[in-house]
Amino acid sequence: MAATPGSEFDLIVIGSGPGGYVAAIRASQLGLQVAIIERESLGGICLNWGCIPTKALLKSGEKYESLSHLADYGLSADKVAFDFDAIIQRSRGVAATMNKGVTFLMKKNKIEVIEGTARLEKSVAAPKVVIALKAGGSRTVGAKAVILAVGARAKAIPQIGLEADGDRIWAYREAMAPKTMPASIIVIGSGAIGVEFGSFYRALGAEVTVVEAVDRILPVEDEEVSAAAQKAFEKRGMTFRVGCKVTRVSKGGKGVQVAIEAGGKAETLEAEVCISAVGITANTDGIGLEALGVNMDRGHITIDGHCQTNVKGLYAIGDCVGAPWLAHKASHEGIHAAEHIAGYKTPNVQSPIAGCTYAQPQVASVGITEQGAREAEREVRIGRFPFRVNGKAVAAGEIEGFVKTIFDAKTGALIGAHMIGAEVTEMIQGYVTAIAMEATEEDIHGIVYPHPTMSEAVHESALDAYGRAIHL
Repeated sequence: MAATPGSEFDLIVIGSGPGGYVAAIRASQLGLQVAIIERESLGGICLNWGCIPTKALLKSGEKYESLSHLADYGLSADKVAFDFDAIIQRSRGVAATMNKGVTFLMKKNKIEVIEGTARLEKSVAAPKVVIALKAGGSRTVGAKAVILAVGARAKAIPQIGLEADGDRIWAYREAMAPKTMPASIIVIGSGAIGVEFGSFYRALGAEVTVVEAVDRILPVEDEEVSAAAQKAFEKRGMTFRVGCKVTRVSKGGKGVQVAIEAGGKAETLEAEVCISAVGITANTDGIGLEALGVNMDRGHITIDGHCQTNVKGLYAIGDCVGAPWLAHKASHEGIHAAEHIAGYKTPNVQSPIAGCTYAQPQVASVGITEQGAREAEREVRIGRFPFRVNGKAVAAGEIEGFVKTIFDAKTGALIGAHMIGAEVTEMIQGYVTAIAMEATEEDIHGIVYPHPTMSEAVHESALDAYGRAIHL
């Protein structure tokens, strides 16, 4: 396909995170001439400062923590220790490797990479893009369509002092590459980011206190899973203060003070550093959306079922369009948008999206929660199966956690699944596939699961919802 007359490209993608670079590749596969604009590093936050390098940190923490349980496996080791600088450098090395991988994919798919900061201006077919080049000067490019994949950044609350300073108050970047290992940490926010950082630093021996505004941790998860997760994290030495409002964050002496209120009582917590994990802010400012008249909703770009904005030729995907703020959701939207731009009659972009938290233990979920079903006054059947009676889990010494499955009582349709335990983030995809393919309890009951595997708990949980569990 030739570029639109008067334009250099068929598609311009702004942002090279897991939404942007995936959209660019898919568009190139479909014959479109594509350019991608990136102001920092190919791969975006996910590959460089988020999803991937944090998992490298968590794996180091997991390996180190497991050394304290060697006797459970009939093993022993002397002089067990860790090199904090080496752990951080390994994580940064993983990020660098992934960045090189995306660079290779851009070359392989003949996608022009333009380094700089983009701003949109009105044009005929689609907004034109004015780029302040990283090397200096500017360049203006046009295309048949533009995809905004500009992502988001850590949310700051400067009015209470919660703003990363690179010293005592950290956001995710500072928490991923600190100069020294802190002895104590206060994490504000108990979502996936907060819990993961808390889990990593606790595994290495830091005193960790997590503060959460609502009355439970991991608020988007099923209540039963949240309770089990808190109990498991507390067993590992983490402390939680739920239902607490943070009123002030300040620095003093050699640490940080976090003032909180709970139940009408004020208290001040102290630690060496504070990690802000209170959410994200979409990177939608300063790119010309107001002048174009792009519809927004609470700071996020409004899109339709094909990722189109209300402005002709302008699409948006990923974190900048709202929750769930997940890399795989951004990639899915990117592929959908690219295919729609190429003229494919793609189905609606809606699809079940799993959520994963890579702490110890892991948490994974998809679909409706039990409390969500109650609020919707939906009649359901719920099954549960604990890993403590799963043969593979017992053999592996990974008996913590359970699988919870939710079916519609009237139709038998699988509508939700919630898991906590070892490697459940690898197991959740089976449920995602089942929900996407509209599986019922009969479908799942009839599947043969390999033995011995932890995934047998998936089968038993589905059987338990109908009183048919074998090993309970």
